Amino acid sequence: MKASGIVHRYGDNVDTDVIIPARYLNTSDPKELAEKCMIDIDKEFRSRVKPGDIMVAGKNFGCGSSREHAPIAIKASGISCVIAETFARIFYRNSINIGLPIIECEEASKDIEAGNEIEVDFDSGKIYNHTKKKHYQGQAFPEFMQRIIKAEGLINYIKQK
Repeated sequence: MKASGIVHRYGDNVDTDVIIPARYLNTSDPKELAEKCMIDIDKEFRSRVKPGDIMVAGKNFGCGSSREHAPIAIKASGISCVIAETFARIFYRNSINIGLPIIECEEASKDIEAGNEIEVDFDSGKIYNHTKKKHYQGQAFPEFMQRIIKAEGLINYIKQK
């Protein structure tokens, strides 16, 4: 399983209230959430993001409240993977539960820049930066997590069983 796209870059401590502000939580519709994704820190995100693009951030991505709306908004916006130095644990689990691939990789987080074209191999955890002609070794997903992601989330995975 792979993902590839253009990078949208963010810094440290991007919390769930920035990913999807609380004032937009009156819906759980993924398309509506996607329209407001990152609006408070990147007003142009929605007009720039293309299906398959990849989000890269620093430390503690997804900190704050435990709402699933944040990874849903990111995934529904077209982002195929999030790479960060570290993730808040509840965000990490919520992302897997809804089928949004996320990878921790300090080196990639620090080196990859906005606009870089990258590819992620989930089987090996390798991240290829085609723009800089470099690669980084991230944490590969265990097989059971890959099955959840391929099923587009935990609920779909359970239904398939």
